[in-house]
Amino acid sequence: MGLFLIVYILAGVTLAGIFMVAVLTIGLTTAQPVVYSALAGFVVGIPVAWVIARMIRNNA
Repeated sequence: MGLFLIVYILAGVTLAGIFMVAVLTIGLTTAQPVVYSALAGFVVGIPVAWVIARMIRNNA
């Protein structure tokens, strides 16, 4: 569980940042799309972190 949380912190913040940059790049500069894109990044980060943590655990 600890490995998952560490990977999630890194993956969630990275994906949130990527999604926010994408939203700002297409011209949606109001608060609502930026907040929703950040939340989407954190939600998408959950299964990504789960898979990465499982891959690290299986190869260790």
